[in-house]
Parts: sequence; structure tokens; C-alpha cells
Amino acid sequence: MTRRIRIGMLCLTFTVLMGLCHVSAAKKQPEAPLTAQGEKLLATYAQKLASLKKEIVASVPGIDEKKTVAFLAARTAFAKANASEDAKPEVVKQAEANALTAARAILADVDKFLTSDTRDARLIKCALLANATPRGLAEFAQRGKKQEALVEAFLGDDALMKQMLEAGGANGGKYGQSMDLYTEIQKASKHADGGIFQRFALGSALHYPKDDDTEREVKVKTYLNYEKAYLDGELDPAFKTLTTWEYRFIIPQQRSLEDVIWMRKMLRNYRPDHIANPDYKWRYIAIVRSDVPYGPARRIPGSELSHMQQILVVGGSCGPRAFTGKLSTAAFGIPTRGARQTGHAAMSHWTPDGWTVCLGAHWRHNWWDGRCGMDFLLETQARENPQGYWQVLRAQWIGDALGEQKVNGMRYGTGGGLWNVLAFYRKIAIVEDAKIAEVALTGEELAESNVSTKAEKIPQVEIPEADRKITVGRDGVITIPVAACASPTKSTEKIRFMKSIGGGIQLHYNLAGKRPELLRYTIQAPAAGKYQLAARVVTVTVDRSCLLRLNRRTLLDIALPYTCGMWKDTKPVTVALKEGRTTLDFTCRASNKGLTIKHFTLTPLGK
Repeated sequence: MTRRIRIGMLCLTFTVLMGLCHVSAAKKQPEAPLTAQGEKLLATYAQKLASLKKEIVASVPGIDEKKTVAFLAARTAFAKANASEDAKPEVVKQAEANALTAARAILADVDKFLTSDTRDARLIKCALLANATPRGLAEFAQRGKKQEALVEAFLGDDALMKQMLEAGGANGGKYGQSMDLYTEIQKASKHADGGIFQRFALGSALHYPKDDDTEREVKVKTYLNYEKAYLDGELDPAFKTLTTWEYRFIIPQQRSLEDVIWMRKMLRNYRPDHIANPDYKWRYIAIVRSDVPYGPARRIPGSELSHMQQILVVGGSCGPRAFTGKLSTAAFGIPTRGARQTGHAAMSHWTPDGWTVCLGAHWRHNWWDGRCGMDFLLETQARENPQGYWQVLRAQWIGDALGEQKVNGMRYGTGGGLWNVLAFYRKIAIVEDAKIAEVALTGEELAESNVSTKAEKIPQVEIPEADRKITVGRDGVITIPVAACASPTKSTEKIRFMKSIGGGIQLHYNLAGKRPELLRYTIQAPAAGKYQLAARVVTVTVDRSCLLRLNRRTLLDIALPYTCGMWKDTKPVTVALKEGRTTLDFTCRASNKGLTIKHFTLTPLGK
């Protein structure tokens, strides 16, 4: 018995003993019947795959039999410990360390093979054909000359295939559909053929392969909206630094383009401090903490507002809060994913230091899109070392050439053939060697609560004197900047001064704090008479009002309009002013819903 045959038998034993044949929980889609042209294409693609597999298998190095047996035993022990509810954490950790040590012994032997790029062209094409499947490509290509040409285009483009696989490949193996969307984006954009926009276009197309013409058109329009938003300076500065793989997780999967546009505009108007937050863990998503109180999920009967807009009005349980957090980050170009947990919905998103789970428990308790949290976290960490990650990819491609099963994404570290398992442990080794730390959870105490046990630092902004100056126009109109108040002069738990996008200062009267806060202004009326008072405001809730008191005597109730996150003036109320000094005291009624103010105006009647 030759050494290579012995290794093949060991791989088979490995598969059987570990229960490595991963059966997907998803229902298999029925195969489309092939036309005569489809059968011809199937034969062509199958022949290419078979030829590449033969070449690659012949070049794969043998693996030491004793080391493989030792690794098999160590991994079996780890799987047993990890599956046991009674196993102590330190026992599981030691079992995993033992398996990694055994894996390292094999990886060291094949290191030269995995670090060499001389076989990449064949490995990449073989892996792509194996994952797309000759049948899947034939079903797509038989639809017409356009589709057949698309398949030939990417199969003949080594650089594009490499970028596709490095970025995680096409969801569902639908490379033809991804290529179709990718080329449609490039036709619609003059920027998508290079640089960040090419990466964004390809990452988006790989993640959302579409057969439906309407859906494809929507994705193209969504891409173009993001492209324009970036060029207009509306996306996060980190957007331009992302990899093709990270760009996969930006365009929202379950939210409309209208929701994206609204969220971006609303947050820029209503809470620009959430956009400027230096803490990336809370950047954008802080809108959930500040304005989406936890409570029973409900809808407003007969409302024309979108689901997302209604959440800001009435609040919601864990699901609506996670939806809001995902949309708020994605709208500004930050990669984001859901994080389902038993009886709970959370989310996760990218930061410059790594991914974080928000509004929920640790990665080990969540899953999304057919992957458990720990499996996704491991990939995000290992990809921080691009050079080392190429070894992971090559090991996976060898597994594809050998026809191996993948490691089970839903059950951390289980399943998979030998080379795929070695790829998995190569990722663990990358993380361990580089000492890549996890990013702490974000807002886990707020998962199903409005009360945080962690003190929030109140940010302060410098307010220029020009933004505190009350002015009187030639027409007698008095303009009172919101920052002109005598008290408070700096941000408090309830009052937040913030820089407006576009210039100036605005003030947010927020939900926090147990007691109302008073804003006091002193003005000099140029002439006695009646004036109409209005405020420039942004609201995201309905049925709100505020109180205005003149000279500590006259009390006025001012209705606040629902502005859906856009700037709007309140309905004017008439006040009588004496010439000279007048004080205005402004506060909001409980319960306090968020209100953003830019300025007040007093317009003489008749002007």
C-alpha cells in the first residue's frame, strides 16, 4: 500500500469518525432542465474541472501518517469536550490547544506548499468551478449568449477569479448571477472599474447574486446611491479603507433604498454627534441607545410611515432595535450583520479594531446566514493577516480539488475534510500567533433594557461666540441661536450641544435624565409689540409639545411638528414683548422624546 493511498484512507476515516459530512439545513433547489446547449456547456465545464483536479491532486504533498492520527485523536477529544454541557471551560480550552498543537505539526510540513503561489491560477479556477459546480454554471450560461459570455469572461480572468475567491466567493455558488450584477453596476457607473468602487461593486455583487431583473435593478440603484454618498462626503471616512470581503456586508439585505436614504438624512439632521462619535463601537448605532426605547413591538395603524420610521416613533423590542442599529451603520458604509440568539435578536458591525456584537450576548451565542458567531469572528480575525490568510485559502482550495466537505459553519470547528480542517486551524494559529484580541461587546446591558449600568461620558464641544450671538435683522426679526442660552452653557445629561453638519451649532434635548432641563435666553427687543415665535426643529416622534415662559410669567404651550427627521419650523405662536430686556425660558414636557433645535425666531407681526 503506497503512502498516498494510506493518506487517502486516513482522510476517509477522519471523515467517518468525526461525522464530517456536513448536510445543509437549507432545502436543495430543484435543478433546471438543461437544453442541448446546456448539456454541451456542462460537458465543457465538467471536463475543465476534472482536468484541473487531476493536476492538483498529483501535486498535493503527502502528510505524515502518525501526525494525522495524532491530530485526528486530538480533534476528536476537542469535539467531545466542546459538545459536553458538563465540561469545564478550562478542559475545553486545553482540548482545543492540544488539537491546535497537533495541527501545527502537519502545517509545518506543508508550509512551503501553502506559502507558494506557483499553483494559484489552477487552484483558484478549480475551486471556483467546484463551488459554482459545472451544472450550476451550465444552467446559467444556457439562458443566452450574454450569460454564456459572462461565464467565459470570469473563467478567463485570473485576476478577477482570484479577487472573487479571496473575498469569500459568490453566495450559493452563483458566480454567473454575481458576474451579471457586477457588470450591470460597471455599466451604470464610470467609477466602478477600479479602486474602492470596483471593490465595493464586486463585494456587493458576490453577496447578492440575483436572478430577478427587478431585484438586480434595485441593487444597481443602491450601489449608485452609495457611490454618490461617498463622493458627497456622507459616508464614514473608513469606507475607503475596506477590503472587497468587508464591502460584502454594507448594502442592507432586508431594508429598502428609501430606508437607507432616510436614515442617512435623519441622523445627519437629528443626531450628528452620533456620526462624529470617536468610539466606533457606538458610532451611528448610538441612535438605538438614545432614541429607541425597549418595549413591545407594535405598528401605528393606518400610518404611511415606513417600518423603520415607526420604530423611532414607538420604540420596539430586540428585533426592531437590531434593525435600527444595522441600518444606521450600513447607511454610512460600515459593514454590519445580524446576530440571532436564542429568544433574542442582536447585531454586529465592523470597527477599525475588529468586529463587535451589539445589544446582545457574546459571539458564541449567536448565528447569522448559516454561520455561528464564533466561526465568523475567527474569519474576521484571521483576515487581519492577509499574507497568512492566503495559506488558509490554498488549503481550502486543495480541499475543493479533493472533493472534501467544508467545515460546518454552524457548529464551530466540526465537519470538513482534512485540508479544510487544516485551513480552519491555520486561522486559529494566525490569531494566536498575532495575539489578536476580541473587541468588547457593545451595549450588552441594553439588550432588553433602557437602563445602562455603564456611565456614559458626556461629550463637550467648543461653541464659538458667533454661534451665541442674538441678532436683529433690518426687518426687525430677532434670531436666537439655540447656543445663545445663558444656562446651561455646556452639555448635560439631558442637553447636548453639537456641531451641525454644514456649520453652526445645534442642541438636542434628549430622552435621558429624570428631570427636565431649562434653557434660558435673554433678548433685547428693539420695539414693543406682538411677535410670532417659531423654532427650527427636527423630531422623530409624534404628539410632542414644549413650554415657553416669558419673563417668568406668561406660559405658552408650543406644539412640536412631526418632521420625520427633517428640518422644519414649528407653527408660530404670538407673544407680546416690551421694548428692551425680555427673558425666555424653554423646556420640554415629560415624557421627554428627543428634540433637536437650531434656532428660534421672533418676527414682528406684519413683517
